[in-house]
Order: sequence, then structure tokens, then C-alpha cells
Amino acid sequence: MANTAQARKRARQSVAQNQHNSSLRSMLRTAIKRIRAAIDTGDKAVANQLLVKTSSVIDSVADKKIIHKNKAARHKSRLAAAVKAIA
Repeated sequence: MANTAQARKRARQSVAQNQHNSSLRSMLRTAIKRIRAAIDTGDKAVANQLLVKTSSVIDSVADKKIIHKNKAARHKSRLAAAVKAIA
């Protein structure tokens, strides 16, 4: 356990920050699952709409440094390619 006042405060802050980051990571994963489901059903119109929303979520999470910017770019690129490939 933390011995100093500042260490105790840091421990409290890290718990709150971890919960916030976990929430953002969960939001990202959910958005990706939704667009993947739309791609699997083959509904291009819905997939295009979800691509815009998901790209926004991915960028937001990357800006907050929850995921690396290169990982964000990779996700967006692969999702866009998958949507484009829908027949």
C-alpha cells in the first residue's frame, strides 16, 4: 500500500483513469464488432454508415492515446477495405 499522501492520491487517480480507459476501449471494440457484423451480412449501405461512425470512434480513442495511432490507421484501413469489398 502507498505510504505517502501523494502516492495514495496517485493510486486513487489511477483506479479512476483505468475505469475510464477501459470504457473507451470497450466502446472501440463494440464499434468494430458492429461494423464487422454489418459486413458479414453484406449490407453495404449500413456498413458505409457504420464505417463513418466507427472511424470517428477509432480516431477519438487514438487521440486520447488509448491505442496507438498506427493501430488506429490499420483498423480504419482494413474496415474500409472490407466495406469496399462487399459485392
